[in-house]
Amino acid sequence: MRSRRIVIALLTGLLCIAAFPGGTQEDPYLEKRMAMVRDQIEKEGVSDPRVLAAMREVPRHLLVPLQYRRKAYEPRPLPIGAGQTISQPYVVAFMTEILRLKPGDRVLEVGTGSGYQAAVAAKIAGEVYTVEIFPSLADRARRDLASLGLRNITVRQGDGYYGWKEKAPFDAIIVTCAGGHIPPPLVRQLRKGGRMIMPVGGPFMTQNLVFLEKGIDGALSQRNVLPVVFVRLLGH
Repeated sequence: MRSRRIVIALLTGLLCIAAFPGGTQEDPYLEKRMAMVRDQIEKEGVSDPRVLAAMREVPRHLLVPLQYRRKAYEPRPLPIGAGQTISQPYVVAFMTEILRLKPGDRVLEVGTGSGYQAAVAAKIAGEVYTVEIFPSLADRARRDLASLGLRNITVRQGDGYYGWKEKAPFDAIIVTCAGGHIPPPLVRQLRKGGRMIMPVGGPFMTQNLVFLEKGIDGALSQRNVLPVVFVRLLGH
């Protein structure tokens, strides 16, 4: 009887391995996510342990449309509907790291999209407020983020150009769509000592990620940190 139980246990183990190659029954994409962080993010210079931990924890495959789930951990953006995309993993990690997020920070995101960037930020910061112009994307992100148990994220449908005045000031602002200039309402809603990252430039061309800091005296400084291509900032 004992040997029979051992055989059954071994067969069960083999079935689990066959059903979930490269992962576990609970998370079949675990190994792909670990490889993504190692090969696409750490090797490219992102070193903040909090950012790396967040990228390891957030299940990117659950925040992309089902038909793209197998491509979720590839080094590329993916369509999410409404003509929008989820940024490639390295860009998400880079933008998160440069903001120097810490526990207790209040973060504004403009351009919720799939909710992936908000989820990564929420693993580090205290509160994340995110604005999405497309109702369908806002609804889906709200549902998907809630299903992941991320209760420190609030999603609102609206025009992110104007930020979220009622929740300001923010310690950090992250904009995931490109505009021709940095919106003045966002600058006003940035706390003194706060940091902001945004792609600036025209559509269908290489843009620059611009990192902006507001000094404790209110003075602004900014610099270009990375050439990128993002979807354009709509609304306004």
